[in-house]
Amino acid sequence: MESGNTYWNDRALLEWQIELGADEAIGDAPINRYDLDPAPAPKAEKPASAPTPPSQPTIADPVAEANATAKDAATLEDLATAMAAFDHCDLKRGARNFVFSDSRPDARVMIIGEAPGRQEDQVGKPFVGQAGQLLDKMLAAIDLDRRSDQPERAVYITNVLPWRLPQNRTPDATEIAMLLPFLERHIALANPDVLILMGNTPCQALLGRAGITRIRGAWTEVLGRPTLPMFHPAYLLRQTAAKREAWADLLSLKAKLKDLT
Repeated sequence: MESGNTYWNDRALLEWQIELGADEAIGDAPINRYDLDPAPAPKAEKPASAPTPPSQPTIADPVAEANATAKDAATLEDLATAMAAFDHCDLKRGARNFVFSDSRPDARVMIIGEAPGRQEDQVGKPFVGQAGQLLDKMLAAIDLDRRSDQPERAVYITNVLPWRLPQNRTPDATEIAMLLPFLERHIALANPDVLILMGNTPCQALLGRAGITRIRGAWTEVLGRPTLPMFHPAYLLRQTAAKREAWADLLSLKAKLKDLT
């Protein structure tokens, strides 16, 4: 009786397993159920990308910035403000004053010198020392006066550089190049009939050549207007024999203004 119960119990269990889908007693190959499941295959790693190089600091181009700033100046007041704020010229840090110009900007004659000297740096105006006093006498000899309220007699004065150079040294090519855009815009806004370049530095800046003893007295053209290179009054104070040539240049200037009237 007991063996019969075992038979029917075993059969019932077998039928129940068949209903569940267990219809094969063994597989094609033995399986060790005690083995751990194999670890999943590692995912393929993406190739490491090259590290992004650190961004390089932008290096300012003083000449390009000067060009853009000068171009934006619509008036002489705008230009003076832009020049005073220009931070790429180290001369600014050692100067006492920013020296922009003197006299009427609507004058027929515009004189361009090199840079302020000691007295100009103190006062804040160009050509106020001994050289400036001699310049006033030279102008008076042909009936011109920087203090005149008449544009036809007045003379507008500026420099290539608005800040004094240490020990009154000659400006280098880099200093001239970064301030040249301001000078060219200055000329365009003042719009004089005639330009006078006094000394080597303004000739170097605007004509691309120096040698004032060779090129003085020879009329040329800068920015579409008659231009005359002349000795700087400071040179005449040291070389008094050159005053003869300076007088000839003044007479040439007087004749040119008459022709342009």
